[in-house]
Amino acid sequence: MPDESAENDLVLYEVDEDGVATLTLNRPERRNAWSIPMENRFFALLDEAARNPAVRVLIITGAGRAFCPGMDMRRLEQNSQPGQSLGLHARVPMYVKRDMPKPLIAAINGACAGIGLVQALICDVRFAARGARFTTAFTRRGLAGEYNLPYVLPRVIGVENALDLLLSGRVFDADEAKALGLVSRVVEPDDLLDAARAYARDIARNCSPRAMAVVRHQVYGDLDRTFTDALARSYSAMEFFAGSPDFREGVASFTEKREPEFEGLPPDFDPEDATRDAFLPY
Repeated sequence: MPDESAENDLVLYEVDEDGVATLTLNRPERRNAWSIPMENRFFALLDEAARNPAVRVLIITGAGRAFCPGMDMRRLEQNSQPGQSLGLHARVPMYVKRDMPKPLIAAINGACAGIGLVQALICDVRFAARGARFTTAFTRRGLAGEYNLPYVLPRVIGVENALDLLLSGRVFDADEAKALGLVSRVVEPDDLLDAARAYARDIARNCSPRAMAVVRHQVYGDLDRTFTDALARSYSAMEFFAGSPDFREGVASFTEKREPEFEGLPPDFDPEDATRDAFLPY
């Protein structure tokens, strides 16, 4: 019978007083290589954080000197045998990018490859430690692009850059990742988590959880919509917030020169409600 306490230690979870939850991939002896028990724990914690109104922003990072170098090699060896399936996982990782109502920040502290790169790309904003190394890895393992990475990556860094990384499976460092637009910040390794937490705490303290949930919904939902359809959805969102408690508090806190006191995100909040009645005012 699996040791439940041991499985719980595969991803550490803490929430600070500002509502910033930190999920730490915690298999440093295996460089945080991805495993099915780790995956189960990871998604269970994401669900818990999504439901908890006290959590406003999430940070994903790794223990030790690696973020996640991909699937555990022992699992890869097993899956490479005839008759095995590569797709039997608890959840589709990229659905997190679409469905999570709260901001996700990656603090990439070291090696980030394969499904580890997928986990970084489900995040909205990515910080990387200088010297961290990245690779898509798939073609060098005899695999095609997995977990919808060929769909997401071109939308982050452009078609040619995505094809370069996906076709070659080459290794590149954090500074090149910044130049490509794969990460937005590169900081010294000792400063990485502090920098990510400072950013997360700022938006946790000063930004409306409802507004952030709707912004994520707009951005990811509008990527494949026409300009006009997206415009109509934005007018719907404007009407949704007009006269709302969050809007009143945002204005009042600004004029009174104080930090806002926005309510936490209710567990049943659906950002689709803000854009469902899309319309154009002309």
